[in-house]
Amino acid sequence: MPHPPRRQAVVDAALRLFARDGFHATGMDRIASEAGVSKKTLYNHFRSREEVVLAVLAHYDSAFRNRFARRVEARAKSPRARLLAVFDVAADWFSEPDFYGCLYINAIGEHSETESDFRRSCQSFKRRMRDYLGELVEAADLPRETDLRDELALLLEGAIVTAQIEGTPRAAKTAKRIAKRLLAEA
Repeated sequence: MPHPPRRQAVVDAALRLFARDGFHATGMDRIASEAGVSKKTLYNHFRSREEVVLAVLAHYDSAFRNRFARRVEARAKSPRARLLAVFDVAADWFSEPDFYGCLYINAIGEHSETESDFRRSCQSFKRRMRDYLGELVEAADLPRETDLRDELALLLEGAIVTAQIEGTPRAAKTAKRIAKRLLAEA
């Protein structure tokens, strides 16, 4: 069942604000204003700020992963080439004017409780991204599937954080060079 337009407007506005300004710096008044809805309407769709954050994370999870996988598949046809295309797609993402790093890494930075819905959402996203890399490794029929999946996932995560801190997509190119060596060893 699709979400009502106003609810989605709140999620979209909150996503933009959380990504750009941070979770703690973004209050419900700003979200309502950015979404073009009243606070009453916002609270008709979400009982709390936590619900807004979790809805944003859930929405972003699916949208980001699907877009990322489509871009990887468009870049390369062979499974092995797709493993390297992951880093080309990452470089494109890092070059976008509204790249503020990984929303999930940022969420954990601001909501660091070890037992929380925030952490579980972030862990789930990272696990699904790692599983996606595992699918690519398996399709490429490479040995050491689990190790290689985990190594590539760590490379991607490191590139994301480095790109966010340095403000440059260069980290994706470095990660791709290392990924080439890992694939050659496999």
